[in-house]
Amino acid sequence: MSAQQSLVSRASKYATSPEFRSYLMRHFWGPVANWGLPLAAIADTKKSPEYISGKMTTALTFYSLLFMRFAWMVQPRNYLLLACHATNEACQLVQGYRFVQWNHMGGREEAEKNQLTNTPPVAAL
Repeated sequence: MSAQQSLVSRASKYATSPEFRSYLMRHFWGPVANWGLPLAAIADTKKSPEYISGKMTTALTFYSLLFMRFAWMVQPRNYLLLACHATNEACQLVQGYRFVQWNHMGGREEAEKNQLTNTPPVAAL
């Protein structure tokens, strides 16, 4: 029983230490807050590609690449941040593909053609 109390006591002492709080703030809450980016990108995949900004998608792609490298190189490795930016990188690449498809590979014209052929006929009087 004293070994368990000692373990609980040491864990409690460590959890209240300034080092642990510093680690938690730097390596946990930052990446958790960062998950807003990939979650928004995932939600945007349901929207029309006409609203995608090519410049912002490019910027976020490079941003996530940079921070994936940072998360890998920092010691101790920050796997939560790495997962967040890997997810965001994948989402931004999908958005980039959708942007190029819509603006440069005929997606807009195809949508306009489909919209014209799918309109219901006007009833004759």
